[in-house]
Amino acid sequence: MRPEGGARFRLWAPAQSALTLRLAGQDLAMNKADRGWFELTVPEAEAGQDYQFVLEDGFAVPDPTARAQAGDVHGPSRLVDPKAYRWQSAGWRGRPAEELVTYELHVGTFSPAGTFAGAEERLDYLADLGVTAIELLPVAQFSGNRGWGYDGVLLYAPHSAYGGPEGLKALVDAAHQRGLMVILDVVYNHFGPDGNYLHMYAPSFFDPERHTPWGAGIHYDDAAVRSFFIDNALYWLEEFRLDGMRFDAIDQIKGPGADTLLPELSSRIREKWPDRHIHLTTEDERNIVSLHERDDDGAPRYFTAEWNDDFHHAAHCAATAEHEGYYKDYADDPVGHLMRILGEGFAYQGEVSEHWGGPRGVVSAGQPPTAFVTFLQNHDQVGNRADGERLAVLADEEMLRLLTAIHLLQPQLPLLFMGEEYAETQPFLFFTDFHGELADLVREGRRREFTAWESFRDPARRAAIADPNDVKTFERSCLDWSGAARGEGHEHLAFTRELLHLRHREIVPRLAGMRAMNAETERLGDHGFRVTWTMGDGARLTLLANLGDTPVSTDGYKPSAPIFVSGPGVDAEIADGLVPALAVAFFMEASHA
Repeated sequence: MRPEGGARFRLWAPAQSALTLRLAGQDLAMNKADRGWFELTVPEAEAGQDYQFVLEDGFAVPDPTARAQAGDVHGPSRLVDPKAYRWQSAGWRGRPAEELVTYELHVGTFSPAGTFAGAEERLDYLADLGVTAIELLPVAQFSGNRGWGYDGVLLYAPHSAYGGPEGLKALVDAAHQRGLMVILDVVYNHFGPDGNYLHMYAPSFFDPERHTPWGAGIHYDDAAVRSFFIDNALYWLEEFRLDGMRFDAIDQIKGPGADTLLPELSSRIREKWPDRHIHLTTEDERNIVSLHERDDDGAPRYFTAEWNDDFHHAAHCAATAEHEGYYKDYADDPVGHLMRILGEGFAYQGEVSEHWGGPRGVVSAGQPPTAFVTFLQNHDQVGNRADGERLAVLADEEMLRLLTAIHLLQPQLPLLFMGEEYAETQPFLFFTDFHGELADLVREGRRREFTAWESFRDPARRAAIADPNDVKTFERSCLDWSGAARGEGHEHLAFTRELLHLRHREIVPRLAGMRAMNAETERLGDHGFRVTWTMGDGARLTLLANLGDTPVSTDGYKPSAPIFVSGPGVDAEIADGLVPALAVAFFMEASHA
């Protein structure tokens, strides 16, 4: 929509010689411009009208940059007035990275309503819990009503089933009024398999020489393609006033132009909003640090932080003793890996990974703790399990509490997956809303993924894996909020809240100024370790942990008063020179400078 009224319509369709705009039931010929663009200004166009682009063969397609859809991905797009929403939190500028405690949620399963409005009803609960940011799984329009969101095809349109653009703006506005940031997961490495019509009128959008695990590779070297993604990031941050984005699987952003896309994109964001706290995080299996450089003032040049899968994998092995798949790289010594991660960032910094079949990672010891996002669970690590089990089901309760304490009080930036705070036991499964042949392909492909796993070699066992397209798979993945109010769930919720409030009081104020991890590490027996960090204010934070069932020596460490101990008498035993079995303690020694 234009400020002076009406709307300007544009589409990049280099494979078409003519194009028609179908607006509110009327067909209007579009004007052909340079480099494959078609455009038309319609002064009479109004918000709320539906429109499509009609190709030469008569096939009508939605607008790939539509702000909203009238219904599903196959139907018409809908005109939206981007200035119509009246913001109540206009002065919001975000919060610094040091304060980040992220809560990852899937809109469709987080609340009974499964909408942006339903999520809004839980914001007071989240603010009281102690998280400072909610991170939404992708909300760009995807096929059907149910899905994780990683199969989006209309990347500018908030999903209509969730409440569309106005619903998302209301959620962000309400979050900001409560001091909560909102981060959006975006997918720039592929499009979903249903409802993507770009290949019909812009086949050069894709790279015929390359395929990702989820679909056709993208030709990032084309100016129109680069603008599509860069403008998309700017759009979410400007129009919805988001506080950041998480970029999915950037290791799959490959091919011509790929290496420069993300630096250019992030630089554009930093230049456009130098006065806002905008947090850009990446998911990348390669364990790289080149996108997370800091300037002379310690601010990110490009991206804020990397999702630290190594932390999850090592902690998961310590909790469950699993050893298949990528866990084989950590099962030999999860405690040793965990100690290195806490002290240096990554476990794999160039060492040979058995799972990868070669070297993985680069040196990360010089990175600050705010360059890493840690987690014990997330949508991938739970949902990509065949049965979607959460850690509360897989691990002993005492071990879960120890790892939770380590996770939430160490200096790297912690992330919780929805329900984790009260030890949710409902699974989070892989679910979609496809039909026909595509549904069959997804169902069978999902089951084939586990062929190499020893526990799923039996075809009957694989056949029992939940059908992603069965509505019951989705329903089983919805949070059971009653668990937060009873028994062990209520106790774990109180424990999580206590840890987060302690983090904000003791850890967060001391993260500013940490230009590197500044850590000393020491192994204590087979299952124990010590990590001491020099914080930004000169204070020294020490973690003593023993994840084994026999005491270990402190090796002469003389503790100050603890800020946290995992159980009665733990501090006394440590003072006597022993870390008791299954114990964690944190100590803070103030700077004497």
